[in-house]
Amino acid sequence: MSVSNVTATGINRSERITLVRFIGLYSFLVLMILILGSTIYFKLQKDLMLQTKRLELEEYSKELIDGLKLLHIYFDRYRTYPRNPLYRSAIYDADHVQIFSTLKHPEGVQLEKVIYTTDGVIQYIHVLDSYYLGTKYTVVEIDDDRKWFAQAWRNILIYGGFLLVIFLGAGVMLMRLFLSPMRDAIHLLDRFIKDTTHELNTPVSAILSNIEMIETDRLEPKTAKKIKRIEIGARTISTIYQDLTYLALNHNIVSQNSDVDLSALVQERVDYFRILAESKKIGIETDIQPGITLYIDENKMARLVDNLLSNAVKYNRRGGEIFVRLRPGELIVKDSGIGMDEKQIKEVFKRYKRFDSGAGGFGIGLNIVAMIAQEYDLEIEIDSQKGHGSEVAVKWDA
Repeated sequence: MSVSNVTATGINRSERITLVRFIGLYSFLVLMILILGSTIYFKLQKDLMLQTKRLELEEYSKELIDGLKLLHIYFDRYRTYPRNPLYRSAIYDADHVQIFSTLKHPEGVQLEKVIYTTDGVIQYIHVLDSYYLGTKYTVVEIDDDRKWFAQAWRNILIYGGFLLVIFLGAGVMLMRLFLSPMRDAIHLLDRFIKDTTHELNTPVSAILSNIEMIETDRLEPKTAKKIKRIEIGARTISTIYQDLTYLALNHNIVSQNSDVDLSALVQERVDYFRILAESKKIGIETDIQPGITLYIDENKMARLVDNLLSNAVKYNRRGGEIFVRLRPGELIVKDSGIGMDEKQIKEVFKRYKRFDSGAGGFGIGLNIVAMIAQEYDLEIEIDSQKGHGSEVAVKWDA
């Protein structure tokens, strides 16, 4: 699997992700509330318009009924259906059969209603007590100018948008308020890590320096073995110290880039980890081409190599093997350890992610590797199978 431009998981990014998720859910709920409110408001505006128009249409309906009554009485004299340029009308019998109509949309008549809008017109239905010319229902129709519609939508957009901005602003303030205790706790944890790592540096350095001055060849085997155990423990603590220091001070460290002798650096770090590997009876085989250089911060490259070697030792089986190969544009660290499945490979660069609690560590090693790789446009490729070990390749333009 190839992982390019990996993004390291940081506290600020975690806060941003939490904030985005909260705002997303909050915005969805706010939009649902606004849509519901807008729907209710729109219906109320429509009902208000219909009630206002109903008074006008009732007058037209009375006029129509008077005309029908007159026509019913004096049918032989007039025989003319009552008309008015202000409205259109229709009459229906008790079986809902149309008797006569001047409506624009007679097919949309809904005799079971009283007043409604349809196809750009407003229709009012009146049920007669007396059947004039066989009429049971009268329909009066006028055009709907849709002014109420435009005004309602204008108000919804203006006031709805204003409320949306207020709700979103309130959501951001609430989220920041909820994040404040977590941010304070993280800040205290960072301070604790910084103070702890600072206090660890002096005694660990003193232990390693004094161990290196001890001539173990002159000691008794049991004593030499004890000294070696102390050295292994001190080197483990030193590696953890370097990682924690990098995480705690990463944003404040200015990169000191230079042409680094990568061959010498990798060999030095392999020699450093041999003692840790020997404690698990793990053999390290190298194929390092001399004279390879890379323009990079030497300390950061050392952190990258250290974490690859540390993981190869940590997740290897007892009596296993580690193979380190360096060529122009490529560094490969291969182990015979527990390996990873596809799902684990996808999550391997996440900070604090651990797949084997019995192997120790904090789950920050490969996250540091990802941060350094991202800074220097290095490409990381991982090939791993569960139970068959892993191979990590770091590539760059040679």
